[in-house]
Amino acid sequence: MLTGEKLAVFLLIGYLSAIIQINAAEKETGKILMNDLRGALDKGEKNLKIVCFGDSITGVYYHTGGKRAWGDMLRIALNKLYPNAKLELYNAGISGNTTEKGLKRIDRDVLALKPQLVVVMFGMNDCAKNTPQVFHDNLKKIVQKCFDAGSAVVLCTQNSIYPEDVRRSKTLGTYAEVIHTVAMEMSVPLADCYHACEDLRTTNPGAWKLLMSETIHPNMNGHRLFAEVIAGTISGKKINLNGVPPPSPGMSFTFEKLSRKQSINFIAMPPCDTIIPAALKKLYPDAVINVTLWPCGQLNELELWSKDIRGKKPDLVAIAVPAEIQGKNDENFIRSYNWILNWSIPLGKAEWDIVAVLPSVINPHLSAVELDRENLARQIIIGKDIGFIERKDGDESGTAELILHWIHSQHKVWYETRKQ
Repeated sequence: MLTGEKLAVFLLIGYLSAIIQINAAEKETGKILMNDLRGALDKGEKNLKIVCFGDSITGVYYHTGGKRAWGDMLRIALNKLYPNAKLELYNAGISGNTTEKGLKRIDRDVLALKPQLVVVMFGMNDCAKNTPQVFHDNLKKIVQKCFDAGSAVVLCTQNSIYPEDVRRSKTLGTYAEVIHTVAMEMSVPLADCYHACEDLRTTNPGAWKLLMSETIHPNMNGHRLFAEVIAGTISGKKINLNGVPPPSPGMSFTFEKLSRKQSINFIAMPPCDTIIPAALKKLYPDAVINVTLWPCGQLNELELWSKDIRGKKPDLVAIAVPAEIQGKNDENFIRSYNWILNWSIPLGKAEWDIVAVLPSVINPHLSAVELDRENLARQIIIGKDIGFIERKDGDESGTAELILHWIHSQHKVWYETRKQ
């Protein structure tokens, strides 16, 4: 017969043994589910549901143009890697969410879809509101709930940020390490977006700045990097998403209203305030276009004026920052230009059209310095995933002709899409 002390030791050993067995089972579950997913991707046997689960860095907001986010780029990447795969992708990213809020809605927003894969990216709000231990425990609960529902999991670290958000800057690296820890404990793949961003910031600070929409949110350049890292984690293969074009057609809200003989409200920098209405009237001669001129000035003045655009509820915004506007330096140009675009886009999903016109469309004879700035502007615009008009090398067409051609090409795509 066991004494009280021996019984306690015996029970403790039994308890620890059970914990070890549970942990081993959790790890085995994660590996089995991921292997099953990879097998299904290779064979293309069935429709695979993928849910991207996180906060505003996952959701579709102004940072990436209001139409797509990294989940959409992930689908493009996986379709390239697995051409026979049949994918259904769902975005369950909500602004302001922590892991705590995520747990409250995971059953409704994620698991009810019966996904084969849940890609989890939390941390940016947790690092400002929760302790590392709370974050760790919540993240493990999220993974376990996915396992219980039969879903494989990929855990993602988030992007690095500008230093002026002092609280997040001090703690974000620690929370990235917590995600590493949970990935190891639960034996799930880790897509280390944080270190991919930090590595780029170390080797090429200018390129890192072009990943960012503002202080903490990456733009579509950053989201493409996320998708490359996540797709590589899933497949074990490298993928490059440079060159993925913005959604087309780029003026669907405008064409839809004009086709219904509804007036549109148009905000534009010169000379687009006159050239674009004239081009639209070639397609819709009776169009009623209410034009608001966006006066040109210095970069900071353009940014200040842009802050009122959302309140004006436009149908179309045309941005044509002149070549002579340089900014104080590269960082000032990148960050201010980003805000000009940010304020021109609705806070959440797209509600109107935005088109950017590069300087050489208006002036084909730019200086070397101006061409350098145009290239920088082009990369910023690509980061917003919006339509833009540019002049190809050797094209001597006039400004109005270039703009008309682009609008007609977008209208053709819109018309063909509408017929389907």
